[in-house]
Amino acid sequence: MALLDWMTETTGPVIEGRGVMLRPPRAIDFQHPLLQVRPVKRTAVILVAADKGLCGALNSNVFRLATEFDPDTTVFITAGRKAAQFIAVTRRRLVAEFAYGDEPKYDEAHAIATLAREMFLSGEVDQVHIVATRFINTLKQEATSAEILPVGELKGLRIASMQEAERVALDRSETLFEPSPQAVISAFLPRWLSIFVYLVLLNAKASEQSARMVSMKNATEAAESLIDDLKLEYNRLRQGNITKELLEIAGGQAE
Repeated sequence: MALLDWMTETTGPVIEGRGVMLRPPRAIDFQHPLLQVRPVKRTAVILVAADKGLCGALNSNVFRLATEFDPDTTVFITAGRKAAQFIAVTRRRLVAEFAYGDEPKYDEAHAIATLAREMFLSGEVDQVHIVATRFINTLKQEATSAEILPVGELKGLRIASMQEAERVALDRSETLFEPSPQAVISAFLPRWLSIFVYLVLLNAKASEQSARMVSMKNATEAAESLIDDLKLEYNRLRQGNITKELLEIAGGQAE
């Protein structure tokens, strides 16, 4: 999934493309270590799952995506106890385990993003993916995998209130950055990464709570249906026994 799919339904300004897709009037000649595309020898996967079960197929759908990565060339960073347990059971390489609460905090996401960023900048990994659940609505959650590092080519920022891209591209007006475009974007990229991971944690927690609510609702309805069926069967057998006893009494009086 492209990062745009994560961003468009929940935020105003969006980031699109394989990495960041920006769209200003003029392209900026800009280089940054987080944009560097290298031959992929080792991949890091940030695996986000729930702390508990009883939430339907939410965790298993995420784990199914995680198994698509080659275990020989992939290391995992987990968020949530179920994710760490899955990595241990499947004997994959776990680099770090993080916890996040029922109300995810930015600091929790920042710690995860910082580790992934440092691993990429140091050359320990050449690519970073994040596998988690995207919240669509109360009844629908989608397991998703997205590449977050390298960020990719910077082309421009698309804001929902702006004109169409074609019309914006024709604009030749100058845009001034202070202190410079390079300094602004260099400061922006690490913060964007942390904010994106924070958005993923919020989606994962909302998905978990919604899936658990639906799962418990279905379980309650199934239990109530079973109780009704058993009560009906009980009443039927009870009525049959009463009828049998009445017939025996009537037969005894007739004799």
